[in-house]
Amino acid sequence: MKKYFILLLTLVMVATPGFQTGAAQTEHSTLKTNTPQLRVDQTQLSITEERTIKVQVDFGKKVDLHKLQWTFGGKKLNEWRQWDDEAGEYSGSSFISINKKPNYSKKSTVIETEITFGLPYGTADLSPRTIRGLYPELVGEYKLEVQDIQSKKVASTTLKLNIYDEFTKYEEIKPTINDVFTKAKKDRYLEYKSLGTSSEGRDIHFVILAKDENAVDNYLTETLPTALSNPGSLLRKLEKGTMGDYQVPIWFNNVHPDEVEGVDGQLELLKKLALEDEISFKTTDDHGNEHDVTLKLNEVLDHVIILFNFTSNPDGRVANERLNAEEFDLIRDSAYQTQVETIAVSQELAKWTPLSFIELHGYYEEFIIEPATAPHNPNYEYDLLVDGLLGQAHAMGRAGIANSKFESYLIPHLDYESGWDDITPSYPTNFAMLQGSLGQVIEIPTLSQDSLYATFHLGLGAIDFVAKQKDALFKKQLTLFKRGIDGEDNREVDKWLVNAKGEEIGRNRGDYTNFFPDYYIIPKNRELQKNALEATNMIKYLLRHGLKVEETTTAVTFNGVTYPKGTYVVPMNQAKRGFIHAILYPGENLSDWEVTNDKIVVNFPALHGFDSVEVHQAKLFKDKTSPLTEIQKPETIIQSNVDTYIISNTNNDAIKVVNELLMDGKKVELVFKDAGKIQSGDYLVRTQDLLGYVNEYSLDVIPAESLLDTVELKQPKVAVLGSPESKFVIKELGFPIVNVEEATIIFDDAGNATKDSLRDKAYVGVGEGSLYFVKETGLLPGYDYHEGNNWYEALFQTDVEKSLYTAGYGAKEPFYVSSGTWITSVPPDADVLLTITDSDYFISGFWPGFEEAQGNVLAFTTYYNDQPFTLFANDLTFRAHTKHSYRLLANSFFLSSTKAD
Repeated sequence: MKKYFILLLTLVMVATPGFQTGAAQTEHSTLKTNTPQLRVDQTQLSITEERTIKVQVDFGKKVDLHKLQWTFGGKKLNEWRQWDDEAGEYSGSSFISINKKPNYSKKSTVIETEITFGLPYGTADLSPRTIRGLYPELVGEYKLEVQDIQSKKVASTTLKLNIYDEFTKYEEIKPTINDVFTKAKKDRYLEYKSLGTSSEGRDIHFVILAKDENAVDNYLTETLPTALSNPGSLLRKLEKGTMGDYQVPIWFNNVHPDEVEGVDGQLELLKKLALEDEISFKTTDDHGNEHDVTLKLNEVLDHVIILFNFTSNPDGRVANERLNAEEFDLIRDSAYQTQVETIAVSQELAKWTPLSFIELHGYYEEFIIEPATAPHNPNYEYDLLVDGLLGQAHAMGRAGIANSKFESYLIPHLDYESGWDDITPSYPTNFAMLQGSLGQVIEIPTLSQDSLYATFHLGLGAIDFVAKQKDALFKKQLTLFKRGIDGEDNREVDKWLVNAKGEEIGRNRGDYTNFFPDYYIIPKNRELQKNALEATNMIKYLLRHGLKVEETTTAVTFNGVTYPKGTYVVPMNQAKRGFIHAILYPGENLSDWEVTNDKIVVNFPALHGFDSVEVHQAKLFKDKTSPLTEIQKPETIIQSNVDTYIISNTNNDAIKVVNELLMDGKKVELVFKDAGKIQSGDYLVRTQDLLGYVNEYSLDVIPAESLLDTVELKQPKVAVLGSPESKFVIKELGFPIVNVEEATIIFDDAGNATKDSLRDKAYVGVGEGSLYFVKETGLLPGYDYHEGNNWYEALFQTDVEKSLYTAGYGAKEPFYVSSGTWITSVPPDADVLLTITDSDYFISGFWPGFEEAQGNVLAFTTYYNDQPFTLFANDLTFRAHTKHSYRLLANSFFLSSTKAD
């Protein structure tokens, strides 16, 4: 029979020998008093584990045992019913019962009985989503009461009903941390910080545990900076055995707080690591033979620093939701970083660059531990990561099953052929691997007490593995960094990069011998940069991740283009060049695979709409740049002696300021005819109105020195019938979001509109749900579309028809489609806006059969019931990352409000 370390510890803490009374009882409760006494042998009840408690009641005299009334939380025991899934209510069998008839103890007045608290949901596994949304309503403290009906006297005590004993609500996390800090061993260094606040203002709790403060300082100020700048020097020390005392970080992470063990397992680790001298646990060897391991914590902390990010999503912990308060899944935001929580956590992750990054999840039928299947991201140095990933996976899996009822674990890399890839940089673990970490997702199969045991112990397994293998693992990480600094494209990586048939394809080097460029140029000035605001935002993104960015000190010519002094340059001879390339390069074509784990297109330049240039020419900028450490947003410069200005429709700040001006009652006019440098779709405003906004927004402005053809804009009022992403983006752009009755425009990216909702309202539909709605309702004769697949995605090169709807865009632009759809025919009176080009049209993505999309329509506009009606097959707001598409959305809204031709 297995012994569970946490269980034993729990029993010591909450089930002390003998009986416990309610909080109101005194330490002299054994004395005869007039107050009825109720004692129990344990005060913790579990929703996932049947428990029988022994009860003693003393009314001070003998009473009629048939005249006792028992209640729990004010309800009779038999009124506590199990959940009936079919009925959708608590109407099943009673799960609380007296299983030992009350009797007097010997000749005393003490009544003894036993009460069994069963499983409210009929299962010890709460992972099904139908249950996960329910159980929080049961968690809490309840009074167990017994009343002598004849005397009306009541004896009571308080019991806590919890998911499992260690479950901690968000508001209990910080007090728990504080308690640990108070009780911690004096030879442990503990540091708390809030990484930032959630969208609803809650702290993202983060704890550092180390042997002392010097260990932390030495890592952050000496070991890591040297590893990132001169890894060769540390490699030589390791080879010679002169490295001396150093530690490497292990980061535990949770992003889905309704996968509750990911939070509670970390808190249990923190308690034991801070409060104990030794921790013993079981594991198995290669042959499955069980044996004991004892972690002597002073020795372990000579090798590792432990980092706890208890959850990236505090609001989700409070709401018991996977999503954050903006309804974004943060696991898919690590690269995009649209959410405040992701920005805070990713910046800290880059600061620490941990050797190991372990993310705790649930729930699958199997106990799953990465590494993943192919296809792998070609920007990893996968040959340097895979052995460490596999070793750590086995260490965690063996500890997990040896200390729980789980009998096995699966490693996708070994046990699956495909379907669990790690190519997207969006996941935190993959994002960490691009930093050089051993990034691994753990999927616990159940939500139960047993899963908590497995989670806690796999954490111990990882700590034991890294501490024992520290030098070998750190050598691999240093070699990874050295390849980046040396510009080495090692062919050992190629064997891990295969097609769907399992054939080695290696890195796609195109016409070059090195997969990685020597530099990225990101122009700053307007003549060479179509969107200076987004270019600046990209530089800010790189800088906050500790990456090297430079600025030219003189003009430099490349491929016939002269880039002036002050041009941004990202040198690729740096330790984390794989991360830089993963977010800036065009991406991969994975269309030969049957499925991918998630969307893979990141490509910031295309999806945010700024210009960048890959440079494969070593030393082009040698001695021609200086380091950039901070950056300011581009200024908006206007002259007060000019009466009116044009705001060019070139970036998303233009949309925001126009909306703010309209909200403040200022006059804004839309230009609908080109006039020299002024383009149709630009905005005309009075200078005195604009002056109050120029410091807040980065705008491209032109003095309006002649009469222009314009129409006055009205403030669009938008009803959003669709995704949280769309609501987030539309709010971010400053459009008022209202209900359908108040709206002038229906925005629909889910097909949630109805014919009735379109009365006297314009319609802007995006994506397959909308395309389907329009077809099924027959709103537009002559219209049809190709039904897609929600797993498919592509970044397509498109031909852009000149129109007010496409104002601010060039004749050819990349646009993103996430649903495998396109428009096959348009109504006779419609104006086509976007068409997939006939050649060189597929940039990157996963879309089996994408060839059929060639030359087809992505967007058109027409009228329905005399109201503007615009359909897009491409996704304008996908994960709030397709910022280059936002102006298509804004143009449609503004034009729909004015009904301009």
